Amino acid sequence: MEDTTNLSPKADASLYNGQPSDTGLSCPSAGLTSRTPSISEDSRNGVSVENVPAGNKQWFVLRVSYGRIDKAKTFVEAKGLECYVPLQYKEVRKQGKKRIITTPLLPSLIFVHASAEQVEALLHDNKVVANESRALLSYYFNHTIHRQDNPDRNPPLTIQDEAMNNFIRLTSVKNPHIIPVTSDNIQFKLGDNIVVTEGEFKGVHGRVARIAGQQRVVVELFDGCLVATAYVPREAMRKNITQVVIATKLNMIR
Repeated sequence: MEDTTNLSPKADASLYNGQPSDTGLSCPSAGLTSRTPSISEDSRNGVSVENVPAGNKQWFVLRVSYGRIDKAKTFVEAKGLECYVPLQYKEVRKQGKKRIITTPLLPSLIFVHASAEQVEALLHDNKVVANESRALLSYYFNHTIHRQDNPDRNPPLTIQDEAMNNFIRLTSVKNPHIIPVTSDNIQFKLGDNIVVTEGEFKGVHGRVARIAGQQRVVVELFDGCLVATAYVPREAMRKNITQVVIATKLNMIR
């Protein structure tokens, strides 16, 4: 098995995970694959190396009006900005054969890597709402904090590069058993911060949970946005020591 533990591939954000709407591929196994794609293979498949922090650019979470994710992606790319639309891979049968089709995993959200000024200009461009009654894009606000210059308002939600890299690593795997979940239907175990060490989800950091009768790893990008891997066996994961140390220190402070 090729060791890519220290590598952090990410999807080329302008390529929809590098896949068309119908891949025509056979359904991958829900279990572990024999090896993890190398960086060079990822690049050929529309997945590039980890995004490098660039100046004042951040990952902004933007809302997309209903049913217009394709238009939003095209619009953002036309402005020369990097964006990411995670896909969900689904099994279908065509002419007696299993095939994989893709649909947006989070159809009301798009992730844009840009400066605050670029995003502001993007949202105020007249072409966004020209001849239409509703805005194509809008801010997704961070309701856990308030703006320093206006305590009555929330700032736009942004995602740290490390968390975004982890999310992209997970959602770039072409596996139909990756699913969005809610905090209401999962229960985490004590001390369950782990990193996957083998298989197609190798390198993904998250928390162990039992979902749909299977042991999976859940990645929480922000409050209310959780995505679960396919089944991951216990022997293919180890405790994330860094997270355990941080949690221990927080408990001591309390």
